[in-house]
Amino acid sequence: MTESPDPLLDLLHLLDLEQIERDIFRGMSRSSLVPRVFGGQVAAQALVAAGRTVPADRTAHSLHAYFLRAGDPGAPIVYTVDRIRDGRSFTTRRVVAVQHGQPIFHLSASFQSHEEGMEHQAPMPAAPDPETLPTAAEMLPRYADRFSSPGVVDRLIEARAAVDLRYVDTPPFATVGEAREPRSQVWFRTNGKLADDPLLHVCLATYVSDMTLLDSVLLAHGRGGWAVGDVVGASLDHAMWFHRPFRADEWLLYDQESPSASGGRGLGQARIHTADGRLAITVIQEGVVRVPRG
Repeated sequence: MTESPDPLLDLLHLLDLEQIERDIFRGMSRSSLVPRVFGGQVAAQALVAAGRTVPADRTAHSLHAYFLRAGDPGAPIVYTVDRIRDGRSFTTRRVVAVQHGQPIFHLSASFQSHEEGMEHQAPMPAAPDPETLPTAAEMLPRYADRFSSPGVVDRLIEARAAVDLRYVDTPPFATVGEAREPRSQVWFRTNGKLADDPLLHVCLATYVSDMTLLDSVLLAHGRGGWAVGDVVGASLDHAMWFHRPFRADEWLLYDQESPSASGGRGLGQARIHTADGRLAITVIQEGVVRVPRG
């Protein structure tokens, strides 16, 4: 396996889109475990494009996105931003990602200038100290025999090299055939410090949010996941609400659950808390989750 000397720097370069025109940007892709663009990448890049057309004093507070077609990892992605609204407190942007002349992704994002208001939040759930949990490089090789091909472990480690992502409980691929409660927790942070740019931290959290959210769907049915080969699937839509400031280079607890699966679709919902207990983000995603035929 060939690893970059600085995977986080590679990821930051991936998110540093080229500006072609005033509201048109171009991004490249990185290899994925499946022959399509990783959904978290296109969502994060689209949010970068939107954020670069917004005043710096307005931060992202929500996004709503649809994955329309599988992206081609070998071709550039063009992001076109529509400046839907610039109000006194809120700014709204719409972004369409295009490849080969067809839209592959659509995002609406809203940004708000800072203001004081009422405060309450759901409490942070119990979770162990992330420093006591194994890293991906320590944990994944233990389950090499569960995956569909010998190279999957190396590819998983390489795909997550920019992010330190640690499972609180055993992941779906560790307990194939054993139905469990549809809940999953991971801690994550980037493998390195980031600049003090709120948009960057929001975009990195968006990138990571697509990595494990549907795990809870798999757990409910004793399925191991895409890398095991006992399900096929893809993200359909994705929504995030950013409640409070956070840093993606400091530990964040991603507490995930699945309230429903039906019709070949599974729903995941989650809350992301900072290590000191602040509710930072709420995430909801629906994806195609199908059992392979034959």
